[in-house]
Amino acid sequence: MNDTPRSGPKPSQLLLSILSLLAGLLGYIVWERGFREHPQPDWVRRDDPTRFMYGSIGAEKDAGIPYWIFYVLPRIFAEKLPGPGGYAAIGLPWEEGQELPIGFTKKTLGFPRVANNCALCHTARYRTAPDAKPVFAPLGPGHTTNIQAFLRFVIDCAKDPRFNSDNILQEIENVTHLDWVDTLMYRFFIIPATKQRLLERESQYPSIYRTDVADWGRGRDDIIKLFKYSLNPIDDTFGPADFPAIWNLKKYDSTPGERDPQRMNLAGDTWDAYSVVMDSALGLLGGAPHDSEELIEEVQWITDYTKRTPPPAYPFPIDTAKAADGQAVFDAQCAFCHADNSGRVGRPLPLVEIGTSRGRLDRWIRNAAVRANRAVAAMGIERRGLVEEDLIGYKVPHLDGIWLRAPYLHNGSVPTLRDLLDPASKRPRVFYRGYDGYDPEGIGFIAQGSEAERIGTRHDVSKRGNANQGHEFGTHLSGEEKSSLIEYLKTF
Repeated sequence: MNDTPRSGPKPSQLLLSILSLLAGLLGYIVWERGFREHPQPDWVRRDDPTRFMYGSIGAEKDAGIPYWIFYVLPRIFAEKLPGPGGYAAIGLPWEEGQELPIGFTKKTLGFPRVANNCALCHTARYRTAPDAKPVFAPLGPGHTTNIQAFLRFVIDCAKDPRFNSDNILQEIENVTHLDWVDTLMYRFFIIPATKQRLLERESQYPSIYRTDVADWGRGRDDIIKLFKYSLNPIDDTFGPADFPAIWNLKKYDSTPGERDPQRMNLAGDTWDAYSVVMDSALGLLGGAPHDSEELIEEVQWITDYTKRTPPPAYPFPIDTAKAADGQAVFDAQCAFCHADNSGRVGRPLPLVEIGTSRGRLDRWIRNAAVRANRAVAAMGIERRGLVEEDLIGYKVPHLDGIWLRAPYLHNGSVPTLRDLLDPASKRPRVFYRGYDGYDPEGIGFIAQGSEAERIGTRHDVSKRGNANQGHEFGTHLSGEEKSSLIEYLKTF
């Protein structure tokens, strides 16, 4: 009987099978280490304030910075920050024990990434005494945060030739150990791609390097036309504005077609709270979302949170008898515009009546609103959107939590409420924004002195964008009347 040799796989087939296995393994590694999305840890959603301060809105994919690059940038490029202390130099609110500042989210999509959420601009920080621990108030105005300095820092880092794989990996190895897969990913993909993304941000934020106008300083930004998706052309306008408080937003609720409804934003250029939150989120993303459903879910939650959350109570004692006298002054002098049942509150007031700087008005025009609304609709996102009409002035604000909303006026050019009750000619001409020490006498933040000067940013009202004129209401009151009125405003 003759033995017939069995036929086995041909060498070419075996090689093909091995290559297929290797390709599959490589594809899995790339997906697992480069793109696989993991949920944030459970603690992020343990309560509403924590979720607001650290919860992802989905910006990590397209607008995020790899965590370890974010971590080492201040170590490599410390001279590019406005002062010592790493990211603390740009006033980011930072809770004790947290690995990231408030408003910075961490999420793993293959590798850990850092991005921003709404809390970056909408968390207030104050201290009741020089030796007191800071108190953080979610939904309050982020008066310490210097967004312009942060944007300049990360872009300037990317421009520096030291921003390369050798230098960054060496610094990362000083603080953690990357395995060989992550090391290869960082060296050949993550670091070069991050550098390119950061360099692209300069064209997205064209006004941060302007030299013909004042810096924004802490607690402000220059609207920048909702970034990429607004399609608004670059022009010579300049209108920096304070970050607003976004608590208790249910007061702005209205229905389409309602006659003379209250509006949102400083100039009344948006219809409702959901639109404001959505547009802010799209601005952080820099364009269309990677996952619309995820974004819409988070924006709806944030909107609900802003509607049901009141402002924090004034943290110092209030003289109730004096406040009662102040209520009479308020009813006679301020209620016509600022009372909650006023027909003016929440509606734009013609600029000729308020008399403040018109820069913020010129910065946003009807055509920009039309184009932005169309761009958002093209993303498949439904919202009431921006008001498609010319703006006439600034919205009369509600005064809830007014004690924590300093500095005052739309561009933050008056440091305290007491200063606001003086004529513009007597208000401070130079002060420092962004110090968190509270001033219970003036009602605002300490804006003069060595500590305010060391930590804050200089605000000179003679510079373009910084003017402090207008709102000369109540300036004729006596000293006693002003003091009583201020005591009453502490109760809001």
